[in-house]
Amino acid sequence: MVKFRPMAMNKPLNKKFSDLAETMKPSAIRMLLRVTDTPDIISFGGGLPNPDSFPLDEVREIFEEQLKINGKRMLQYGATEGLKTLNIALAKRMKEKENINCSPDEIIQTTGSQEALYMLGKIFANPGEYVISEAPTYTGTITALRASNIRMIGVPMDHDGMIMEKLRETLKKYPNPRFIYVIPNFQNPTGITMSYERRKELLEIASENDLIILEDDPYGNLRFSGEHIPSLKSMDKEGNVVYLGTFSKVLAPGFRLGYVIASKDVIEKLNLAKQALDLASSTISEYIAEGYVTKGYMERQIPKIVSLYRHKRDLMIESFEKYFPEDVEFTRPNGGMFIWVTKKGANTDKLFTKAMEMKVAYVIGSAFYPDEDNHESMRLNFTYSSDENIIEGVKRLSEVLKRYS
Repeated sequence: MVKFRPMAMNKPLNKKFSDLAETMKPSAIRMLLRVTDTPDIISFGGGLPNPDSFPLDEVREIFEEQLKINGKRMLQYGATEGLKTLNIALAKRMKEKENINCSPDEIIQTTGSQEALYMLGKIFANPGEYVISEAPTYTGTITALRASNIRMIGVPMDHDGMIMEKLRETLKKYPNPRFIYVIPNFQNPTGITMSYERRKELLEIASENDLIILEDDPYGNLRFSGEHIPSLKSMDKEGNVVYLGTFSKVLAPGFRLGYVIASKDVIEKLNLAKQALDLASSTISEYIAEGYVTKGYMERQIPKIVSLYRHKRDLMIESFEKYFPEDVEFTRPNGGMFIWVTKKGANTDKLFTKAMEMKVAYVIGSAFYPDEDNHESMRLNFTYSSDENIIEGVKRLSEVLKRYS
């Protein structure tokens, strides 16, 4: 008779983890999405595009057409650098829209911009080395670089972007950073746009110090007001700028498709890094994106997204002006998805618990600082919520600020 041993209980493996794994921290926004994923909470926390902005009919049409024409290739593994016809279409569009001169060989598709940020950290910096960013900056970048044990040094901002005098001071104290990371257009989390003069000076500083600039531009197509400002990549005469773009905000985030534009030597290193991570991005996503760009759907869809988001930005700001205490400050972005709210003397980390009791959520300001040293601010997303929830959510948040700060 065969005797079966009782199954052993799974035991904790924490003693087996690497030193690097022990230092990893969860994304504040990912954690927030778990906490606030209930119908009765109005959340301004996640950086989610509005589902009404998704081109459902166009995607269906492109998918059916591409499946008929390229079905076997569309369902197969793809090249690590991405679909060649998509890279050709992107190179053409970047020249027409941004005056960025690049060849298809200077573009690589990535599984969202998050993968690009992780890989760029890997190929440009060693563990323990440091990079410079705006302060505050995108939490995903903090997470991606921290996962490789790369240190971040923040440089303060004002309403024109990173303060160049502070950057020069930082470079004196930390003279050999591996790169400078910036989000010049409608920055996440503040919504601030870097001025043309600051962009010029940043390029001068990079040239003087032989520094790479990572220009992250997920929101550049989402301008509601104000004049277009040239990208750093289009102004770069020395090849110091690496440009990151994404389809998440102009097509849909579910495709998980971003791209990097850089010199061929950088693309070659990214290609090797990507082979180690996921071999290649989704071929289906790439074929749909190629049709979206080449058939003109993208240029027709962007104005619709801009109109929707402009209305929601205006409604949130009007609600602030009507309900917020007078001592609350907030940015007035010309595009993008976020508004940065500050109340001097408040502690938004502690206020978050009270806000959840009032069934409204935001992202605490300290999550956007590498050293987590700002507790007076919060980031609010205006694109996702319904008009009714924007008004009601601001009312609830106003009560929190009045009662507890």
